[in-house]
Amino acid sequence: MAKALWTPGEQRIAGAQITRFMNHVEKACGVSFGEDYFALHQWSLANPEAFWSAVWDFTGVISSQRGDTVLEHGERFPGASWFPEARLNFAENLLRYQDHRPALVSLLENGDRREVSYADLYTRVAQLAAALRAQGVVPGDRVAGFMPNVIETVVAMLATASIGALWSSCSPDFGINGVMDRFGQIEPRVLFSADGYYYNGKTCDSLQRLAEIAGRIESIEKVVVVPVTAAQPDLSAVRDSVLFEDFLDLSASELTFAQLPFDHPLYVMYSSGTTGVPKCIVHGAGGSLIQHLKEHQLLADLRREDVFFYFTTCGWMMWN
Repeated sequence: MAKALWTPGEQRIAGAQITRFMNHVEKACGVSFGEDYFALHQWSLANPEAFWSAVWDFTGVISSQRGDTVLEHGERFPGASWFPEARLNFAENLLRYQDHRPALVSLLENGDRREVSYADLYTRVAQLAAALRAQGVVPGDRVAGFMPNVIETVVAMLATASIGALWSSCSPDFGINGVMDRFGQIEPRVLFSADGYYYNGKTCDSLQRLAEIAGRIESIEKVVVVPVTAAQPDLSAVRDSVLFEDFLDLSASELTFAQLPFDHPLYVMYSSGTTGVPKCIVHGAGGSLIQHLKEHQLLADLRREDVFFYFTTCGWMMWN
């Protein structure tokens, strides 16, 4: 076996969240792993219900109801149902803090840097969720984003999830046909878009493509435009359009989180489209939430004081 490039020291191992989780499982389930990660891994495979129940408790999933059943019809594939009695909201779990610590930092290619606190993020999501509700968005509706990685993209996703609507996104460098192949299938009621984006030292316009996309997808009732490359973009060619700041309900300050089943749909993602029209892939709220909590806390050992760097496009999420 090749020599390991790096091995954590005893102090690092002792303070790791995966170690704390192992101790939690040992006490809760009456097992012993002997500080052996592979023993924990094998136990998780042999006891999936106990494992995911322990992850729920250890990571502090917020829910209005959990229920006693962890797995129903576990022998079916497809057909198994995890936490079938649970009621929760994905956005409520991500917005559990409302202090002044940094929640998001956005840095564009042109050097523009923005930072938003957890308190400000909560307020912005509340204002946008109220605006979406006033627009008539309800659980099960689709909301789409033709957006780069800016703070408003996260705000729009969280506001959508707080209502129980589904979020789907494409990168702004997609052509019209690429967007139509995706959003044309899901029939969004609201479309968020930036006016443009920066790439390779160039300023790229999105409004011309946005106007045609909005004109071809009849289900779109409102186009909400985020100024990225211009302070006051000209929206005259884009039907039913409004600037992001003008769409917000600035009177709103509190959120009402829809309490939904564990498997309530959260995201619509897409296959690559290399073998025909991209296939829609739906991810549930509860599964996405508990998987992220497991990966971030147990595998990446992330804590509140850490910064997670995310460098990718909104057009290619890790659907697989």
